Amino acid sequence: MAGGGRRPAPPREEVLAAAMEMIAERGLEKLTMAALGREVGMSSGHLLYYFGSKDELLLRTLEWSEGRLGVERGRLLNRGAPARERLDAYVDLYVPDGHRDPHWTLWLEVWNRSQNAADDARERQAAIEGAWHRDLVALLAQGVSRGEFRSVDADRFAARLRALLDGFSIHVAIGLRGTDRATVLGHVREFLDERLLPDA
Repeated sequence: MAGGGRRPAPPREEVLAAAMEMIAERGLEKLTMAALGREVGMSSGHLLYYFGSKDELLLRTLEWSEGRLGVERGRLLNRGAPARERLDAYVDLYVPDGHRDPHWTLWLEVWNRSQNAADDARERQAAIEGAWHRDLVALLAQGVSRGEFRSVDADRFAARLRALLDGFSIHVAIGLRGTDRATVLGHVREFLDERLLPDA
């Protein structure tokens, strides 16, 4: 049927990219359904039809952003470089770029909302965490098998390292004084030198 001038809805990925861009440029507090709708040429009601709630929009945006990070993580970890060099690249990708890093700003909001989230949403968050964990475990196990790292339990070490990274990353993302990105990366690399590298 001939159209009546209504613009077709943008692809979902375009909406998620616009949401992430708004978080980066204006902060999470400015990301409302109405503001996002204006950005992509849709009504807030139309956005609610697609996503159901702001919580779902945020989680979908996080999944989209994590998908892109997952591609980058895979590229970094599958290089033919020494395991320690790839581990440093993993840490670099994990730690926020600085105060109000948009990806971490979004992560913190989704984590906060997860206290009251449905089981499905919590499982999807766990899947994101699981991907980071599995990649780190595989890298650590490879480094151990090649003699580049000490003989550690890769799963346990990965759990502890990610807890350390999460704690430091939250400090960087919220702008806690004395925990800028460079300082945090220095602490983490010192920890890895002490706990993971074979004795000289």
